[in-house]
Amino acid sequence: MEDSETRPLGSHRRQRFEVVHKWSATATAVVALAISIYNFAELHRQPDIEMTLPHLFRLEKLGNGVRFYVRPTVSTRFKSENVEVIAEAQLRLTPAINHWSGDPAPFIVSQDKPQQPSFEFRANDWMYQAGRYEGSLVLLRSGDRAPLTKRFCLIISAAAANELQNPQPPDQTIRFFRNDLPKFASSRDAGCYRRDMD
Repeated sequence: MEDSETRPLGSHRRQRFEVVHKWSATATAVVALAISIYNFAELHRQPDIEMTLPHLFRLEKLGNGVRFYVRPTVSTRFKSENVEVIAEAQLRLTPAINHWSGDPAPFIVSQDKPQQPSFEFRANDWMYQAGRYEGSLVLLRSGDRAPLTKRFCLIISAAAANELQNPQPPDQTIRFFRNDLPKFASSRDAGCYRRDMD
């Protein structure tokens, strides 16, 4: 009598186990498929690139004009089978606009190959004046993707402007400007590039 009562109960438990097992196997397969689709999409999406400006800019007098040197780091944090092609770079400095005059060759950015291109911008018949400048470095990307822009500020003191306009000795025309000088960390313009001698 006990065997006949426990047998249906055991059969019922077995059926419930089989149903739960089928549903859990199906749910596991759906989750695995979703993860696979996500990984596939991530590998084939356009890489998100980032640009980091260096802590050091170089400014130089060049005849009747100026040169502005910058070496940003351009990289992507995410793995992607696609690569990003940077076709051109532009520097804008208010009140003047400088145009890129360095090597026009495009460069490629991928996760395993971060780039540190050296850009040289020139403005002819113009000289730095004392004051605060709002600037931006713009990298133009291939295809229809939006440009990558990094903004910065540059403060040129009267002493630094004089140094740039009248370098002493005359053959030492390059001056360095930094954005990480501790003595300006608490100022209103913290993070702006300044002459390290100011």
